[in-house]
Amino acid sequence: MFGREDPETVEILGKALRCHVCEGDTFYTRKAVLPGAVATFFNFDWAAPSCTCVICSRCGYVHWFFPGS
Repeated sequence: MFGREDPETVEILGKALRCHVCEGDTFYTRKAVLPGAVATFFNFDWAAPSCTCVICSRCGYVHWFFPGS
């Protein structure tokens, strides 16, 4: 799906992530830069905001994680 990278398990706050849609447990990880309107909505106008996206290797659902403050 995303080149040669193999999907991996992901931990969030010490807990194994499961997909919210299909309960899959392996994911591809990507960084995403938020466009202006989205950055404004999330109050990230002060920087070139980015977030981490993990994409379920089973169904493709994208889980978005914004940096903590």
